[in-house]
Amino acid sequence: MSLSIATWNINSVRLRMPLVEHLLTTWAPDILCLQETKVENSLFPLSPLKALGYEHIAIHGQKGYHGVATISRLPLHDLSDRRDYCGIGDARHLSVVFEKGGKTIRLHNFYVPAGGDEPNREINRKFGHKLDFLDEMKMLHAESEAGLSSILVGDLNVAPLEHDVWSHKQMLKVISHTPVETEALTAILSDGAWVDLLRQHVPAAEKLYTWWSYRSKDWQAADRGRRLDHIWSSGDLAAHLTHVDVLKEARGWERPSDHVPVIAHFDL
Repeated sequence: MSLSIATWNINSVRLRMPLVEHLLTTWAPDILCLQETKVENSLFPLSPLKALGYEHIAIHGQKGYHGVATISRLPLHDLSDRRDYCGIGDARHLSVVFEKGGKTIRLHNFYVPAGGDEPNREINRKFGHKLDFLDEMKMLHAESEAGLSSILVGDLNVAPLEHDVWSHKQMLKVISHTPVETEALTAILSDGAWVDLLRQHVPAAEKLYTWWSYRSKDWQAADRGRRLDHIWSSGDLAAHLTHVDVLKEARGWERPSDHVPVIAHFDL
């Protein structure tokens, strides 16, 4: 039995709803997790998603900023788990539970703070917020709930490995690839018994990106990307991974997000 989970920082779901509809129509993942939806819950565009058969939708939004949503063809349960990391009221997390192939699965959807431009928390509170957020994420464990498997997805805003960025040397002092960030994310991954599914599918020695800056005049020719979007799972699910799609072509769609969709496929 197949299962497909997609994650995508959409950078305004209302602005880019045609792209979301195209993804759901063409690739038809069982579940799509969106980040940076930038809309409060009462204005979230439910109707076009339900018209495509995605009738089960969990949302955690706020006006104009942040926001996450999990959109599913499968019934979702336990929709109230929306953790307020750092206690400042940002809509950056939600989790749901669903069943497929005889497994009960907890699915976390995250939008980690970007961290601003200066990698020094003493002069940049946004960077301090990011580090505190990552520190709180260390409490997550893939095997913490008896009888439940786990998946964690989202825009984690950290490219942890050398080949997750276009130039390891030049990026070491750039937020998203500084040692303090990469070490924090690696600790969350290893201490929480998570498996990095993208790197299970694509060897760590190969370049792998999911984000290309709007600032580049020709993003495709320059190819100065970063792997900011992630899909992790508990070990029992990782054993069933068949492949991962990184839809690089989406960066060239009309009025695109600067992130592209990533889809993990399992055979359960």
